[in-house]
Amino acid sequence: MRKFLLSLIFLCLTSVIWGQETQQEKLEKRKAEIQQEILDNEKMLQTVKKKEKSAVSVIILQSNKIKLKEKLIYTTEKQTKILSNDMYINQMKINKLNRELVILKEDYAKMIVKSYKSRSEQSRAMFLLSSENFLQAYKRAQYMKQYTSYRKMQGEEIKSKTNELLGFNEKLNVQKAAKKKLLAENTKEKLSLEKEKREQLKLVNAIKKDKKKITNEIKKKQQESRAIDRQIDRLIREAIAEANRKAATENAKANPNAPVPAYTSSKIVLTAESKILADNFRANRGKLPWPVEKGFVSLGFGDQPHPVYPSLVIHNSGVEITTEQGAYARAVFGGEVTSVIVLSPVNKAVVVQHGDCFTVYQNLSSVSVSKGDKVNIKQNLGKIRTNGEGKTILKFTISQNTTYNNPATWLYNM
Repeated sequence: MRKFLLSLIFLCLTSVIWGQETQQEKLEKRKAEIQQEILDNEKMLQTVKKKEKSAVSVIILQSNKIKLKEKLIYTTEKQTKILSNDMYINQMKINKLNRELVILKEDYAKMIVKSYKSRSEQSRAMFLLSSENFLQAYKRAQYMKQYTSYRKMQGEEIKSKTNELLGFNEKLNVQKAAKKKLLAENTKEKLSLEKEKREQLKLVNAIKKDKKKITNEIKKKQQESRAIDRQIDRLIREAIAEANRKAATENAKANPNAPVPAYTSSKIVLTAESKILADNFRANRGKLPWPVEKGFVSLGFGDQPHPVYPSLVIHNSGVEITTEQGAYARAVFGGEVTSVIVLSPVNKAVVVQHGDCFTVYQNLSSVSVSKGDKVNIKQNLGKIRTNGEGKTILKFTISQNTTYNNPATWLYNM
């Protein structure tokens, strides 16, 4: 019973280790992604610094770099914790094997001594000949045979457990080296993080005297942003009304005597086909690809504090994603283009419908789709505009009917 319980415990521990190794692989993958994001961010930061036209842009980029470094430190610390747990379990296995080997070696030594004392053929023959009857002689012969076999098996088991012990010790040494490396990486990243924070603070203090100018710029941009939001909201309502008119026409043809329902421009009445698309879109919430191949969120959803003056609040109906010059916006899911909007001579937007949800891609210098086109996931919709400050920013929004949602809850790893 005791052996069964021990076997059960170590079977559970093996399952835990396997799960931890899988998690460790995921963390290593995520760490590599974060490190690549830091490199991309650094590249964009150097580009903006060369332009030397917006200190605020540099601060925003530095803020994102700081967040990425904090994520990297957290991921590395999580890796270290999992590795420590794994090392603890392996040490327990090593201790158990050492105890088992001590017992096995003691038993084996006693057997060798006993075999040595009765090593002569004469002693074995006398042991058999002194039997009282044939049955006892047969049983003694079987005992001698089993004894020899058991001794051989004990020797093999000692050899097997010794090799297993060597394997665990080797694995533990590798884990200790890996843990040491992770701790060194973390220390290095923490020092780098402190340096980034000092540089950012220095820059913030240098531009605080321009508060009035920055406040006026924010107010102007917010007015422009709200005007664009109203324009897009109107187009989404028109798309909803059009979809509902089509649904009403189809329903009237299928059921001529049915009463005509009152359709609004704020909520789509889904047809069987559009309901499938809407359900598929919602089923992928949190797993949708980013609307750019690479980049980072430079302005989040909702009311956001200004990076230099936290008392100044910036409202955003979606997220702003800073990316590389020459980058393209891409569809986050399959759907139909309901609008291509010219917001200004240098700013265009594309609206894509996914059942009762809409995704909007703003700040495009050129568009590669037209109204009515069916688009696939990750299909290029247009080139993102790079402004005079060297910033390439896509504004991306998601709405369910006319209600804006936080894209961070829809996109993968945002």
